[in-house]
Amino acid sequence: MRAIILLVMATMIAGTLLAGSMVAGAIESSDFDDPTVCKGCHGEIYDQWDGSMHSIAYTDPVYLAEAEMASRETDGLTDTYCARCHTPIGVLSGEVPPIGLENLSEISKKGVQCDFCHSVNKSTGIGNGAFMVSPDGIKRGPYDDSKAPYHESVFSELHTKSEFCGMCHEVYHPVTGIPVEETYTEWKEGPYSKTTQCQDCHMTPGVTHFEANPGKASEIGPERDHVYTHYFVGGNAAVTGIMGSEVHQQMAEERLKSAATLALEAEKKDTEAEITVKVTNAGAGHKLPTGLTEARQAWIEIQVNDASGKEIYHSGGLDSEGEVDPDAVIYHVVLGDASGNPTMKVWEAESILFDNRILPKETRVEKFNFAIPGGLEGPITVNAKLNYRSASQKFLDELFEEGEVVAPVIEMAGAESTIEVGNAPDEGVPGFECIFVLISLLAVAYLIRRRGE
Repeated sequence: MRAIILLVMATMIAGTLLAGSMVAGAIESSDFDDPTVCKGCHGEIYDQWDGSMHSIAYTDPVYLAEAEMASRETDGLTDTYCARCHTPIGVLSGEVPPIGLENLSEISKKGVQCDFCHSVNKSTGIGNGAFMVSPDGIKRGPYDDSKAPYHESVFSELHTKSEFCGMCHEVYHPVTGIPVEETYTEWKEGPYSKTTQCQDCHMTPGVTHFEANPGKASEIGPERDHVYTHYFVGGNAAVTGIMGSEVHQQMAEERLKSAATLALEAEKKDTEAEITVKVTNAGAGHKLPTGLTEARQAWIEIQVNDASGKEIYHSGGLDSEGEVDPDAVIYHVVLGDASGNPTMKVWEAESILFDNRILPKETRVEKFNFAIPGGLEGPITVNAKLNYRSASQKFLDELFEEGEVVAPVIEMAGAESTIEVGNAPDEGVPGFECIFVLISLLAVAYLIRRRGE
């Protein structure tokens, strides 16, 4: 059965590659300019790109570890399928397969780079690397008046549309058709698709919205009302941090902290506390989270302490192995293998067992209850957080030595509230009315007795 699946997979991958562009090996990596050449006139844009997830798309250690595992377990069938969007020049020039850095030219190691993107001349669809490339020295981009002494420039409408991004930021299993990544479709079916392109958020200074960036696209070019930035900021603060790009790491954290809002209500009901958390996907044009969603995690953490600081309730914490409390509310995707068991290996995916991610502009309401201990010192302080990390610890431990790589937990949003417990001033003391009546009767009896004496 496995042999049949691998044969089908090989045939479909070959078909996908042929549909997307010329046969691998038809061009040389030397047909493309190294990004350092582009830096000569586009220094500021080069500096933005350098250290971005695009620049390290192939040297990303998490990607490489997973790609090597997939290659071993599928007899190399996933090599070009995955690498096509992580080192497109490496695949087009036939330097991949095999997976790894040994056979790659220096330019192919630089991931999704300047001359590749600006040599794309056509899209054959959405997903699985559906691009065609023409390394003919003509650079394609968003301006119709560009003039350069080094190369010819032409306007490309494709470069201004989300469909350009959708060629790679949409991935389907070549055999089962299971969506591995649907960022483009999430945007297309969402509320922003009529007014906002991917580039408006991910290639402008605005964190979750379009913001004009006046300036020059090159040192020798004209002043423009808007120049697209090339930081390509997403939510990956883990790998950018591992690779030493502090700028991109900080920008990713800022983007995550602007993507969602959290509202908190906490109240006492008899002997229980009821906590209501409202999470809104307020800034992302796609689901939250998106991307490699079997690895990504966004979850609610609730921590409750009494007046002395003693913890009385906790949901969504990490255990000793770095895993999220299994009873926590986690927004993610769980893929299923052929036996219906959960798997984080996308090449094994045959079904989606669970997907509770938050749609753009959607608000989720989550409730938590716990018994209030007797004799508690109040007030109770309730802290709620929406946390995020690029990969679960279990996922990382499968790829590396246990604990070798740890994804940072980033607080996307938070709120605090208090619950009064015990005897509030307006509540009185239980049974006080009876005591008061008794004391009054005793006083009256005492006075009558004194008069009688």
